[in-house]
Amino acid sequence: MACILVVEDENNLKRLMTAVLDKEGYQVLAARDGREALELMATRHVDLVITDIMMPQVDGHELTRALRRTHPELPILMVTAKETLEDKRQGFLAGTDDYMVKPIDMDEMVMRVAALLRRAGIIHERLIQVGHVELDHDSLTVTFRGQTTILPKKEFYLLFKLLSYPRQIFTRQQLMDELWGMDAETEERTVDVHIARLRAKFAHIPDFDIVTVRGLGYKAERRS
Repeated sequence: MACILVVEDENNLKRLMTAVLDKEGYQVLAARDGREALELMATRHVDLVITDIMMPQVDGHELTRALRRTHPELPILMVTAKETLEDKRQGFLAGTDDYMVKPIDMDEMVMRVAALLRRAGIIHERLIQVGHVELDHDSLTVTFRGQTTILPKKEFYLLFKLLSYPRQIFTRQQLMDELWGMDAETEERTVDVHIARLRAKFAHIPDFDIVTVRGLGYKAERRS
């Protein structure tokens, strides 16, 4: 499930963009300016950023330049009321991958987001294949050599997240925030319990491992 960060100081537009992307099945985060976006990305994994240009604190150009230093491959879609060639040139020089001019057509935004994710190799999948293992997001099932296991939602989403980004380390807090919600009254220990259950259920499957990264969190390793 691809995670998209919407950075926009106009609340009504931000809510609309977030609602549209959520309906399309994306996980959506929101920030009111570049400073808040950078703080959020220090603790959360993001697959694509949609950012306005004219914002308080840190504007879209500053945000894009900062992200290019730390996330050179991250897809960025810039949204602005400015539409001159020079404005667009400045956006692309800052490092944006694509550009949309307000008022935004939401259908076009969804198409541009999908195209950027495809280009970056981040496909909005509902089903992934790992060796002989198939994970179906819609049915919450894991199938291995014809044998299907239905998982509880949180266990499935945790496994799906890890296997969608093999070898990427996720902290316990990142997984808690994403799967249980930032306001959930749940301890990080809950992640360890769910990892232990997944390991017990799929210990017989040789196609992947869930690896503990001491002092950091967890990652999945796909075996060849």
